[in-house]
Amino acid sequence: MEIKAAIVRQKNGPFLLEHVALNEPAEDQVLVRLVATGLCHTDLVCRDQHYPVPLPMVFGHEGAGVVERVGSAVKKVKPGDHVVLTFYTCGSCDACLSGDPTSCANSFGPNFMGRSVTGECTIHDHQGAEVGASFFGQSSFATYALSYERNTVKVTKDVPLELLGPLGCGIQTGAGSVLNALNPPAGSAIAIFGAGAVGLSAVMAAVVAGCTTIIAVDVKENRLELASELGATHIINPAANDPIVAIKEIFADGVPYVLETSGLPAVLTQAIHSSAIGGEIGIVGAPPMGATVPVDINFLLFNRKLRGIVEGQSISDIFIPRLVELYRQGKFPFDKLIKFYPFDEINRAAEDSEKGVTLKPVLRIG
Repeated sequence: MEIKAAIVRQKNGPFLLEHVALNEPAEDQVLVRLVATGLCHTDLVCRDQHYPVPLPMVFGHEGAGVVERVGSAVKKVKPGDHVVLTFYTCGSCDACLSGDPTSCANSFGPNFMGRSVTGECTIHDHQGAEVGASFFGQSSFATYALSYERNTVKVTKDVPLELLGPLGCGIQTGAGSVLNALNPPAGSAIAIFGAGAVGLSAVMAAVVAGCTTIIAVDVKENRLELASELGATHIINPAANDPIVAIKEIFADGVPYVLETSGLPAVLTQAIHSSAIGGEIGIVGAPPMGATVPVDINFLLFNRKLRGIVEGQSISDIFIPRLVELYRQGKFPFDKLIKFYPFDEINRAAEDSEKGVTLKPVLRIG
């Protein structure tokens, strides 16, 4: 079928809206008519080849839409269902079978390498040339996408579908990093470095978790103001104050839970040194490949735990509907992060995101 898709054809290149041909769904695939798709930092990291994915490629991995058709083996969803598309996992490796799909041993290829699970290209341009697709098992910068039963999450029809795409990655990552991975007990303290969409989602999740001290760190005052509105008890601007010193004025021994969301190595160093003995530091920010930080091993030796967190350590079929219900109850107002753009203004949305003008751009596709 013919669809419209945003294609990146060269490193650092623009998103080009083109008419392309999309395969019919295979037996394990779902054809989804996209209503809206969030634009995520990972889309831009891959566009600029900080992650060396093949080009040309149709990116987009925070899709929300309506199921049009399903393959013969698909049981979870049916035509007409509202769905959020998330990251792909195989379902058969040890990690998936033991309930930790974010550690899937077979996820890299289907998520990043531009081919379906069976290795075929599912999008071709008008000259018949292959275009990378199946990004995160979806490629949702398009009017239609092919997803898989495993990364298609059914959601209620009682919430505007155009809001929900970012739950598939960025917002799921921030909220899940707190609620699933770090899991701070009620009454505890957490410091969140970076107050973009992921960091502010973590702030909201810390409120849900019952944290009584929530420290947000960012260089942009407008983001810090929103962090306070969303529940941060303390805000720190590193442009004005050393965050390590400022945090230790609040907790002399450091904080027990720390989350780094900016993807900047220097900020990760600050986050590590803000942690208490026995504390846990989660990393979700994605720097270019090869980035390193200097860490005094003896500092970590005192029972500090430094860990990476992928997709908020979420089981999406469980966690995304929970976030939707928290939103319905007014306990997780992630809509305050979102600004909508028409699909044909995708390059402006990307520019506004990079400049920090917009926290979470969402493209209205339909």
